[in-house]
Amino acid sequence: MNPVPAASAAPSAVRRSRRRLSLAAAVVATTTALATVTMTAHAAVPPPPSGWSLVWSDDFTGAAGTLPSSANWIIDTGTSYPGGPANWGTGEIQTYTSNTANLSQDGTGNLRITPLRDGSGRWTSARIETVRTDFKPPAGGVLALEGRIQMPNVTGAEAAGYWPAFWALGSPYRGNYQNWPGVGEFDVMENVNGINSVWGVLHCGVAPGGPCNEFNGIGNSRACPGSTCQAAFHTYRFEWDASVSPQQLRWYVDGQLFHTVSQSQVGSYWGQMTNHGGYFMLLNVAMGGGFPNGVAGTTTPTSATVSGRPMLVDYVAVYTRGGGTPPPTTAPPTTPPPGGVVDAYSTIQAEAFNAQNGVQVEACSEGGQDIGSLSNGDWVRYDNVDFGSSPPRDFLARVASGAAAGVSGLVEVRVDSLSNSPIGSFAIANTGGWQSWRSVPGNVASVTGRHTVYLTFSSGQPADFVNVNWFTFRR
Repeated sequence: MNPVPAASAAPSAVRRSRRRLSLAAAVVATTTALATVTMTAHAAVPPPPSGWSLVWSDDFTGAAGTLPSSANWIIDTGTSYPGGPANWGTGEIQTYTSNTANLSQDGTGNLRITPLRDGSGRWTSARIETVRTDFKPPAGGVLALEGRIQMPNVTGAEAAGYWPAFWALGSPYRGNYQNWPGVGEFDVMENVNGINSVWGVLHCGVAPGGPCNEFNGIGNSRACPGSTCQAAFHTYRFEWDASVSPQQLRWYVDGQLFHTVSQSQVGSYWGQMTNHGGYFMLLNVAMGGGFPNGVAGTTTPTSATVSGRPMLVDYVAVYTRGGGTPPPTTAPPTTPPPGGVVDAYSTIQAEAFNAQNGVQVEACSEGGQDIGSLSNGDWVRYDNVDFGSSPPRDFLARVASGAAAGVSGLVEVRVDSLSNSPIGSFAIANTGGWQSWRSVPGNVASVTGRHTVYLTFSSGQPADFVNVNWFTFRR
């Protein structure tokens, strides 16, 4: 997808979107005509294999015409989260509802998410997300997210614009909507336009670009084994393996591995998407938007798109295995031991300073702590920051502000002495609240070797104007 980019000063304000042009181009010609077959669910949630534990599940065994359990699911409605990006950040054109015509259990063990077009050409559909937001592996263990799903049984021109998905978002996204892709997104199953293919994708880091090549993400796709994705149920599974070093993310369809991402591919951004409370899962069928449009080469849905083909979900389950002892890590530490060397290109936690003036440390909504009450003349110092032999191209800080109207300031980087001129800076004003975080970049002059680094805060007003969670340098 090509979502509208944010201002260059705050690229992470481009909200969560699921798009994949580079992967999509390879499968444009693979659409196959299929017979319309309706299948029902007969499989209960599988018992966990030896060594695994079932953490959470929903088998959708409610009466026909009923909504899914409100103890398990939140039903999203409208065209955005309150205060979030329009069209859910993806360009999709439907309105989500809680109407049982769009969302209901069918009485035979399925959840049905059904896109519908009314007489005026307007589309409705459904999107739900788990109440729980704490799905993550135990320390040193493995997490699995699994669903048995039949994609909407429609192909060819009639399928243009259909976009079913089973996926997960980092918990700090809930209520924030400004922190994608840093909080992480795991697309367990995505499909567009009735193509016999499943996509598995990771989104992370910063947008555009970053270690996950946003807005595309790091992804792969393959045809469903045996019967097509549209004609039959298949089991889609994602595993986050924290028992190995570097850690791994793995995607499966019907037990067949088709995509793997290593912690080393993500680098210093790994902690951003893993060092928070966990993930919540989502199920939805969107209509139109960047991903299906990019595959089709035209705007979707079209006049040929048919209404009323549901995605059927037999069950969704979360399993864990192992845990107890965190594995060793090969990634740079984000908070070094006192007196140790700090990798300038790691995620440097703001509260890990060696000295400060006017700074308070407080609990952070994204996990851990941040530094706050920052106003003109305040500063923090970080010793032994090593830039190596290659200079950075910029720096990036995770910041939030609840400053009053007209109050703003500069976050500056200085090296070796507070009296030296800044080598880089960016301006920041109100972001929507003192815990409404966004990642903001700033240019930085060439610097190599090992230095003392200061973050200094400058403003023309005496009022507090910013909080800082972490910062890093990028090359």
